[in-house]
Amino acid sequence: MAFTVAIVGRPNVGKSTFFNRLLEQRKAIVDDVSGVTRDRQYGVADWAGKTFNVIDTGGFVPDSADIFEQEIRKQVRIAIDEANAIIFMVDAATGVTDLDDAMANLLRRTTKPVLLCVNKVDNNDRLLEATEFYSLGFENVYFISSISGSGTGEILDAITNSISDDGEGAGEDENIPKFAIIGQPNVGKSSLLNALVGQERTIVSDIAGTTRDTIHTHYNLFQKEFILIDTAGIRKKTKVNEDLEFYSVIRAIKAMDEADVCLLLLDASKGITGQDLNIFSLAAKKGKGLVVLVNKWDLVEKETNTARDYEKQLKEKLAPFTDVPILFISVKDKVRIMKAMEIALEVYENKMQKIPTSQLNEIMLKAVESYHAPVVRGNQVKIKYVTQLPTHVPSFAFFTNYPDDIRAPYKNYLENQIRQNFNFTGVPVRIFFRKK
Repeated sequence: MAFTVAIVGRPNVGKSTFFNRLLEQRKAIVDDVSGVTRDRQYGVADWAGKTFNVIDTGGFVPDSADIFEQEIRKQVRIAIDEANAIIFMVDAATGVTDLDDAMANLLRRTTKPVLLCVNKVDNNDRLLEATEFYSLGFENVYFISSISGSGTGEILDAITNSISDDGEGAGEDENIPKFAIIGQPNVGKSSLLNALVGQERTIVSDIAGTTRDTIHTHYNLFQKEFILIDTAGIRKKTKVNEDLEFYSVIRAIKAMDEADVCLLLLDASKGITGQDLNIFSLAAKKGKGLVVLVNKWDLVEKETNTARDYEKQLKEKLAPFTDVPILFISVKDKVRIMKAMEIALEVYENKMQKIPTSQLNEIMLKAVESYHAPVVRGNQVKIKYVTQLPTHVPSFAFFTNYPDDIRAPYKNYLENQIRQNFNFTGVPVRIFFRKK
């Protein structure tokens, strides 16, 4: 099961700055005005070879009558309930406040590990002043500066030490492929599950957001066996207004972690939106197999090359990860839905395949000879050996004399060569360079 960390605290202590540093990108809006983060932010952080989900929450104000702050209060509580660990962020520049005390009182009731993170400790005077936060009574205290990054390594080490090496989880169904049906609300996710299993397994309606939780269905018909996970729709953060829906979004993101392959369902009439691309990117970053299903194809007016042109436009938007199967379906008319499952099973097999080291070297070293890595700072980069790593996501280690000097274009060339010679359609491929 995925590991999820929630960042909580009063307004304007630097939660979003820390969130951006964990994700290594500027995803959350940062401002000195309190209350900027009203919508939840979700992301995936990577440290020491382990990944985990991160939730950035709004500033917690316990007794405010402000409608936004009331909503934030509910959602902070849900984030605490759903998270495996909690980062409680405070501000060394301000010191302990009544709002910090209120947050601490709430966190003392949880059995989850709480990491007290004292932010804005960027000089020795601040470090001395920050010791007053020990009075809050938490065992794990870390002094950091979100802006400069100092001290963040220690707190990340503490988080990753809590994550088991087997991030995929295990159980009685561990050898059965798991497919998560993901996408925005009201694109037909529950209808697809019902059409496949031939019964009303989930509630289906035209009201967006009917599915509030993830639903697991064991499918074992026609010599095919897999687990189907129907998820709540992941909609734009500006529209996540109610706490139940926020709860659903967290569950949907966790469902991705359980799955081997994610079936991204699109509405043919709307095309692929920015939020669909966010969902796609999140699943790819998590290393999941991907199949894009364009639903409601029966409602589209067609000409000779409509499907071909539609697919071309889709792949342009999905770039750079374009080696993904795209299938046009109609859940209502049950057109090509079994074909969708066959493709999902193929993607699962692609994801699970292990390539013999001898075969890998024979092919990839020829590709290296055909196009050598560019010379960097006068250094002739030589790749001597390649092997597939024993990971859940297809990963390859290239052993070279200058691993730090190989740039992204050559890395992309090697990935393209792997894809051309071995079938990894629908699967993210990761490449690492190691010192020989």
